[in-house]
Amino acid sequence: MTLIAAALVASLTLAPAAPAAADGDPLTRLLAGNQRYGAAQPLHPNQSPERRRAVAAAQAPFAAVVGCADSRVPPELVLDAGLGDLFVVRTAGNVVDEIGLGSIEFAVAVLGTPLVVVLGHERCGAVEATLRGGPVPGDVQAVVDAIRPNLARAAARPGDPLANAVHDNVAAVVARLRSAEPVLAPRVRDGTLRIVGAVYDLDSGAVTLVDAPGGR
Repeated sequence: MTLIAAALVASLTLAPAAPAAADGDPLTRLLAGNQRYGAAQPLHPNQSPERRRAVAAAQAPFAAVVGCADSRVPPELVLDAGLGDLFVVRTAGNVVDEIGLGSIEFAVAVLGTPLVVVLGHERCGAVEATLRGGPVPGDVQAVVDAIRPNLARAAARPGDPLANAVHDNVAAVVARLRSAEPVLAPRVRDGTLRIVGAVYDLDSGAVTLVDAPGGR
């Protein structure tokens, strides 16, 4: 093992999550940014040349976002955030594989990020394709296979099946992250890390928190 790899392993094992951002609770900060965006009153914070220079040497994002790769849901825009604010992992359907999980663990254990938000969105094409079934091209099948177990109860519940499926998919990813050992789960248990789910409304621009069982 190289010295760099050994240092990374040590950081992943020992580094605690950082406390909440000095200028407010991280989740409150994110939701306030989304409210500004939805009201067409964004501040575009932390996007100046001074901020760019300030974060050039090191980063300390106050939140990590697991988002869908959909071009209509860029987290920094819809949450009105800037350089160095968010550590973002995006995949179709906001699902998390080993690399995605490792990326989030890096944000939490090495960078000290105290909040992870799983951000789905309404009318998600990847979730819709999974719900519909049938053949999909190439490695899109891997996305469908990752989403399918999360949708077991979506069609059976009252309401719109796709909306149910989007919420269930977010909740399942949240549950997976909250239970991920050895990095995330201990921090969730001791209260130094919060993992929540949310859904973005494509029409209004609003982000709404999603209830997910099993923890904070």
